[in-house]
Amino acid sequence: MKRIGVLTSGGDSPGMNAAIRAVVRKAIYHDIEVYGIYYGYAGLIAGDIKKMELGSVGDIIHRGGTMLYTARCEEFKTLEGQKKGIEQLNKFGIEGLVVIGGDGSYRGAQKLTEHGFPTIGVPGTIDNDIPGTDFTIGFDTALNTVIDAIDKIRDTATSHERTYIIEVMGRHAGDLALWSGLADGAETILIPEAEYDFEQITYRLKRGQERGKKHSIIIVAEGAGSGMEFGQKLKEATNMETRVTVLGHIQRGGSPTGADRVLASRLGAKAVDLLLEGKSGVTVGIQQNKLVHHDINEALAETHTVDLDMYTLSQELSI
Repeated sequence: MKRIGVLTSGGDSPGMNAAIRAVVRKAIYHDIEVYGIYYGYAGLIAGDIKKMELGSVGDIIHRGGTMLYTARCEEFKTLEGQKKGIEQLNKFGIEGLVVIGGDGSYRGAQKLTEHGFPTIGVPGTIDNDIPGTDFTIGFDTALNTVIDAIDKIRDTATSHERTYIIEVMGRHAGDLALWSGLADGAETILIPEAEYDFEQITYRLKRGQERGKKHSIIIVAEGAGSGMEFGQKLKEATNMETRVTVLGHIQRGGSPTGADRVLASRLGAKAVDLLLEGKSGVTVGIQQNKLVHHDINEALAETHTVDLDMYTLSQELSI
Protein backbone atom coordinates (compact mmCIF):
# COMPACT_ATOMS: atom_id res chain seq x y z
CA MET A 1 0.00 0.00 0.00
CA LYS A 2 1.55 3.27 -1.15
CA ARG A 3 -1.26 5.80 -0.84
CA ILE A 4 -3.99 6.22 1.81
CA GLY A 5 -6.72 8.73 2.58
CA VAL A 6 -8.09 10.17 5.81
CA LEU A 7 -11.38 11.91 6.54
CA THR A 8 -13.44 13.10 9.50
CA SER A 9 -17.18 12.75 9.48
CA GLY A 10 -20.24 13.55 11.58
CA GLY A 11 -19.99 15.74 14.66
CA ASP A 12 -16.55 17.18 15.40
CA SER A 13 -14.74 16.34 18.62
CA PRO A 14 -11.60 17.70 20.29
CA GLY A 15 -8.66 15.50 19.37
CA MET A 16 -9.66 14.83 15.77
CA ASN A 17 -6.77 17.02 14.62
CA ALA A 18 -4.36 15.01 16.73
CA ALA A 19 -5.67 11.84 15.09
CA ILE A 20 -5.30 13.33 11.59
CA ARG A 21 -1.74 14.34 12.45
CA ALA A 22 -0.92 10.84 13.65
CA VAL A 23 -2.33 9.23 10.49
CA VAL A 24 -0.40 11.58 8.21
CA ARG A 25 2.93 11.41 9.99
CA LYS A 26 2.81 7.67 10.71
CA ALA A 27 2.09 7.02 7.03
CA ILE A 28 4.83 9.34 5.78
CA TYR A 29 7.25 7.69 8.23
CA HIS A 30 6.56 4.47 6.31
CA ASP A 31 6.98 6.22 2.92
CA ILE A 32 3.24 6.21 2.22
CA GLU A 33 1.52 9.17 0.58
CA VAL A 34 -1.48 10.58 2.41
CA TYR A 35 -4.46 12.42 0.95
CA GLY A 36 -6.82 14.46 3.10
CA ILE A 37 -10.49 14.26 2.17
CA TYR A 38 -12.32 17.45 3.11
CA TYR A 39 -15.91 17.65 4.40
CA GLY A 40 -16.29 13.95 5.14
CA TYR A 41 -18.21 11.69 2.78
CA ALA A 42 -19.68 14.71 1.00
CA GLY A 43 -16.18 15.80 0.08
CA LEU A 44 -15.30 12.27 -0.93
CA ILE A 45 -18.15 12.19 -3.44
CA ALA A 46 -17.23 15.66 -4.71
CA GLY A 47 -13.53 14.80 -5.04
CA ASP A 48 -12.44 17.46 -2.53
CA ILE A 49 -9.17 15.63 -1.94
CA LYS A 50 -5.65 17.02 -1.51
CA LYS A 51 -2.24 15.52 -0.87
CA MET A 52 -0.90 16.14 2.64
CA GLU A 53 2.70 16.68 3.70
CA LEU A 54 4.40 16.76 7.09
CA GLY A 55 3.82 20.50 7.27
CA SER A 56 0.11 20.08 6.49
CA VAL A 57 -0.46 18.84 10.02
CA GLY A 58 2.02 21.08 11.81
CA ASP A 59 0.72 23.10 14.76
CA ILE A 60 -2.69 21.36 14.91
CA ILE A 61 -2.33 18.84 17.75
CA HIS A 62 -3.60 21.37 20.31
CA ARG A 63 -6.55 22.65 18.27
CA GLY A 64 -10.16 21.60 18.65
CA GLY A 65 -12.44 20.82 15.72
CA THR A 66 -11.06 19.25 12.56
CA MET A 67 -8.81 20.81 9.93
CA LEU A 68 -10.40 18.54 7.32
CA TYR A 69 -13.84 19.92 8.23
CA THR A 70 -16.86 17.68 8.48
CA ALA A 71 -20.38 17.36 7.12
CA ARG A 72 -23.40 15.10 7.11
CA CYS A 73 -24.02 13.34 3.81
CA GLU A 74 -27.33 11.65 3.01
CA GLU A 75 -26.15 10.80 -0.51
CA PHE A 76 -23.45 8.48 0.80
CA LYS A 77 -26.14 6.32 2.40
CA THR A 78 -27.19 5.33 -1.11
CA LEU A 79 -25.48 2.76 -3.33
CA GLU A 80 -24.97 5.38 -6.02
CA GLY A 81 -23.28 7.74 -3.56
CA GLN A 82 -20.99 4.98 -2.30
CA LYS A 83 -19.94 4.11 -5.86
CA LYS A 84 -19.18 7.77 -6.55
CA GLY A 85 -16.97 7.83 -3.48
CA ILE A 86 -15.05 4.75 -4.54
CA GLU A 87 -14.61 6.20 -8.03
CA GLN A 88 -12.95 9.24 -6.48
CA LEU A 89 -10.70 7.09 -4.32
CA ASN A 90 -9.63 5.11 -7.38
CA LYS A 91 -9.15 8.32 -9.37
CA PHE A 92 -6.62 9.56 -6.83
CA GLY A 93 -4.97 6.16 -6.53
CA ILE A 94 -5.92 5.84 -2.86
CA GLU A 95 -5.63 2.24 -1.70
CA GLY A 96 -6.87 2.46 1.89
CA LEU A 97 -8.93 4.87 4.01
CA VAL A 98 -8.98 5.95 7.66
CA VAL A 99 -12.37 7.27 8.82
CA ILE A 100 -12.48 9.27 12.07
CA GLY A 101 -15.94 9.74 13.57
CA GLY A 102 -18.89 8.18 15.37
CA ASP A 103 -21.33 5.41 14.53
CA GLY A 104 -22.70 7.16 11.43
CA SER A 105 -19.16 7.49 10.11
CA TYR A 106 -18.59 3.82 10.92
CA ARG A 107 -21.61 2.85 8.85
CA GLY A 108 -20.08 4.63 5.88
CA ALA A 109 -16.81 2.79 6.48
CA GLN A 110 -18.75 -0.46 6.70
CA LYS A 111 -20.27 0.15 3.26
CA LEU A 112 -16.87 0.87 1.72
CA THR A 113 -15.60 -2.39 3.20
CA GLU A 114 -18.55 -4.28 1.73
CA HIS A 115 -17.57 -2.88 -1.68
CA GLY A 116 -14.06 -4.26 -1.18
CA PHE A 117 -12.30 -1.02 -0.26
CA PRO A 118 -9.87 -1.30 2.73
CA THR A 119 -11.18 0.96 5.49
CA ILE A 120 -10.33 1.44 9.19
CA GLY A 121 -12.59 3.25 11.68
CA VAL A 122 -11.23 5.50 14.45
CA PRO A 123 -13.71 6.50 17.22
CA GLY A 124 -14.08 10.29 17.38
CA THR A 125 -17.09 11.58 19.31
CA ILE A 126 -17.70 13.36 22.61
CA ASP A 127 -20.59 10.98 23.34
CA ASN A 128 -18.34 8.01 24.19
CA ASP A 129 -21.00 5.75 22.69
CA ILE A 130 -18.91 3.55 20.38
CA PRO A 131 -18.75 -0.16 21.34
CA GLY A 132 -15.34 -1.81 21.35
CA THR A 133 -13.47 1.00 23.10
CA ASP A 134 -13.46 2.27 26.68
CA PHE A 135 -13.06 5.86 25.51
CA THR A 136 -13.61 7.81 22.31
CA ILE A 137 -11.56 10.77 21.10
CA GLY A 138 -13.08 13.96 22.51
CA PHE A 139 -14.90 12.50 25.49
CA ASP A 140 -12.34 13.54 28.09
CA THR A 141 -12.18 17.11 26.78
CA ALA A 142 -15.96 17.45 26.70
CA LEU A 143 -16.16 15.97 30.20
CA ASN A 144 -13.77 18.58 31.54
CA THR A 145 -15.68 21.33 29.74
CA VAL A 146 -18.89 20.19 31.43
CA ILE A 147 -17.19 19.94 34.83
CA ASP A 148 -15.85 23.48 34.49
CA ALA A 149 -19.33 24.76 33.59
CA ILE A 150 -20.95 22.96 36.52
CA ASP A 151 -18.33 24.37 38.90
CA LYS A 152 -19.24 27.89 37.78
CA ILE A 153 -22.97 27.23 37.99
CA ARG A 154 -22.53 25.81 41.49
CA ASP A 155 -21.09 29.16 42.62
CA THR A 156 -24.26 30.89 41.46
CA ALA A 157 -26.50 28.15 42.87
CA THR A 158 -24.84 28.62 46.26
CA SER A 159 -25.20 32.39 46.15
CA HIS A 160 -28.90 32.33 45.25
CA GLU A 161 -29.91 29.12 47.05
CA ARG A 162 -31.56 27.55 44.03
CA THR A 163 -31.83 24.19 42.34
CA TYR A 164 -30.03 24.09 39.01
CA ILE A 165 -30.83 21.63 36.24
CA ILE A 166 -28.02 21.24 33.71
CA GLU A 167 -28.65 19.46 30.40
CA VAL A 168 -25.59 17.92 28.77
CA MET A 169 -25.04 16.31 25.38
CA GLY A 170 -24.45 12.65 24.61
CA ARG A 171 -27.25 11.73 22.20
CA HIS A 172 -28.56 8.35 23.39
CA ALA A 173 -25.69 7.74 25.81
CA GLY A 174 -25.43 8.92 29.40
CA ASP A 175 -21.64 8.89 29.81
CA LEU A 176 -21.12 12.66 29.85
CA ALA A 177 -23.93 13.13 32.37
CA LEU A 178 -22.82 10.26 34.59
CA TRP A 179 -19.12 11.08 34.67
CA SER A 180 -19.63 14.83 35.13
CA GLY A 181 -22.33 14.30 37.72
CA LEU A 182 -20.14 11.98 39.76
CA ALA A 183 -17.13 14.27 39.38
CA ASP A 184 -19.11 17.31 40.52
CA GLY A 185 -21.16 15.75 43.28
CA ALA A 186 -24.54 16.24 41.62
CA GLU A 187 -27.52 15.35 43.78
CA THR A 188 -29.32 13.66 40.89
CA ILE A 189 -28.22 12.33 37.51
CA LEU A 190 -30.69 11.36 34.78
CA ILE A 191 -29.37 9.06 32.07
CA PRO A 192 -31.24 7.16 29.33
CA GLU A 193 -29.81 3.83 30.48
CA ALA A 194 -31.57 3.94 33.87
CA GLU A 195 -35.13 4.73 34.89
CA TYR A 196 -35.66 7.37 37.55
CA ASP A 197 -38.28 7.82 40.24
CA PHE A 198 -39.50 11.42 40.16
CA GLU A 199 -41.09 11.20 43.60
CA GLN A 200 -37.83 9.89 45.04
CA ILE A 201 -35.97 12.83 43.50
CA THR A 202 -38.36 15.37 45.04
CA TYR A 203 -38.17 13.55 48.38
CA ARG A 204 -34.36 13.76 48.37
CA LEU A 205 -34.45 17.45 47.51
CA LYS A 206 -36.92 18.23 50.31
CA ARG A 207 -34.95 16.12 52.76
CA GLY A 208 -31.85 18.10 51.85
CA GLN A 209 -33.65 21.35 52.50
CA GLU A 210 -34.79 20.13 55.88
CA ARG A 211 -31.21 19.46 56.95
CA GLY A 212 -30.15 22.93 55.84
CA LYS A 213 -28.97 22.29 52.28
CA LYS A 214 -29.10 25.56 50.35
CA HIS A 215 -28.78 24.42 46.72
CA SER A 216 -28.83 21.36 44.48
CA ILE A 217 -27.37 20.35 41.12
CA ILE A 218 -29.24 17.97 38.81
CA ILE A 219 -27.62 16.69 35.61
CA VAL A 220 -29.85 15.60 32.73
CA ALA A 221 -28.49 13.70 29.74
CA GLU A 222 -30.19 14.87 26.56
CA GLY A 223 -31.12 11.27 25.80
CA ALA A 224 -33.04 11.09 29.08
CA GLY A 225 -35.31 14.01 28.24
CA SER A 226 -35.48 17.79 28.10
CA GLY A 227 -33.82 19.70 30.90
CA MET A 228 -36.31 22.55 30.42
CA GLU A 229 -39.29 20.22 30.77
CA PHE A 230 -37.82 18.47 33.80
CA GLY A 231 -37.08 21.81 35.45
CA GLN A 232 -40.65 23.00 34.94
CA LYS A 233 -42.05 19.74 36.28
CA LEU A 234 -39.80 19.93 39.33
CA LYS A 235 -40.78 23.53 40.06
CA GLU A 236 -44.48 22.70 39.87
CA ALA A 237 -44.06 19.68 42.15
CA THR A 238 -41.87 21.29 44.83
CA ASN A 239 -42.35 25.07 44.45
CA MET A 240 -38.56 25.35 44.62
CA GLU A 241 -36.62 28.06 42.83
CA THR A 242 -35.21 26.29 39.77
CA ARG A 243 -32.99 27.39 36.90
CA VAL A 244 -32.14 25.40 33.77
CA THR A 245 -28.93 25.57 31.75
CA VAL A 246 -28.55 23.76 28.43
CA LEU A 247 -24.80 23.60 27.76
CA GLY A 248 -25.16 22.79 24.06
CA HIS A 249 -22.30 22.89 21.57
CA ILE A 250 -19.83 24.51 23.94
CA GLN A 251 -19.14 20.90 24.91
CA ARG A 252 -17.70 20.09 21.49
CA GLY A 253 -15.15 22.87 21.33
CA GLY A 254 -11.88 23.75 22.96
CA SER A 255 -8.30 22.58 23.02
CA PRO A 256 -8.15 18.81 23.61
CA THR A 257 -6.89 17.56 26.95
CA GLY A 258 -3.63 15.68 27.23
CA ALA A 259 -5.58 12.44 27.53
CA ASP A 260 -7.41 13.08 24.24
CA ARG A 261 -4.23 14.12 22.42
CA VAL A 262 -2.44 10.95 23.46
CA LEU A 263 -5.44 8.72 22.75
CA ALA A 264 -5.94 10.26 19.30
CA SER A 265 -2.25 9.89 18.46
CA ARG A 266 -2.22 6.24 19.48
CA LEU A 267 -5.42 5.34 17.65
CA GLY A 268 -4.53 7.25 14.47
CA ALA A 269 -1.15 5.54 14.26
CA LYS A 270 -2.71 2.15 14.98
CA ALA A 271 -5.12 2.61 12.07
CA VAL A 272 -2.17 3.05 9.69
CA ASP A 273 -0.48 -0.04 11.14
CA LEU A 274 -3.60 -2.09 10.49
CA LEU A 275 -3.81 -0.96 6.86
CA LEU A 276 -0.16 -1.92 6.39
CA GLU A 277 -0.95 -5.33 7.87
CA GLY A 278 -3.64 -5.81 5.25
CA LYS A 279 -6.54 -5.38 7.68
CA SER A 280 -9.84 -3.91 6.52
CA GLY A 281 -13.30 -3.42 7.94
CA VAL A 282 -12.08 -3.02 11.51
CA THR A 283 -12.30 -0.35 14.17
CA VAL A 284 -9.55 0.62 16.58
CA GLY A 285 -10.07 1.29 20.25
CA ILE A 286 -8.58 1.20 23.70
CA GLN A 287 -9.58 -1.27 26.41
CA GLN A 288 -7.83 -1.48 29.77
CA ASN A 289 -5.25 0.95 28.34
CA LYS A 290 -4.29 -1.43 25.53
CA LEU A 291 -4.91 -0.78 21.86
CA VAL A 292 -7.39 -3.21 20.31
CA HIS A 293 -9.27 -3.66 17.06
CA HIS A 294 -12.64 -5.24 16.30
CA ASP A 295 -14.58 -6.22 13.21
CA ILE A 296 -16.68 -3.21 12.23
CA ASN A 297 -19.79 -5.34 11.74
CA GLU A 298 -19.49 -6.67 15.30
CA ALA A 299 -18.89 -3.17 16.68
CA LEU A 300 -22.00 -1.78 14.97
CA ALA A 301 -24.10 -4.77 16.08
CA GLU A 302 -23.28 -4.17 19.75
CA THR A 303 -25.17 -1.79 22.03
CA HIS A 304 -23.32 0.82 24.02
CA THR A 305 -23.68 0.52 27.79
CA VAL A 306 -22.65 2.68 30.73
CA ASP A 307 -21.11 1.53 33.98
CA LEU A 308 -24.21 1.20 36.16
CA ASP A 309 -22.00 0.62 39.20
CA MET A 310 -20.87 4.23 38.77
CA TYR A 311 -24.51 5.27 38.58
CA THR A 312 -25.26 3.45 41.84
CA LEU A 313 -22.22 5.04 43.45
CA SER A 314 -23.38 8.52 42.45
CA GLN A 315 -26.67 7.86 44.25
CA GLU A 316 -24.93 6.52 47.33
CA LEU A 317 -22.62 9.51 47.56
CA SER A 318 -25.37 12.10 47.13
CA ILE A 319 -27.46 11.11 50.15
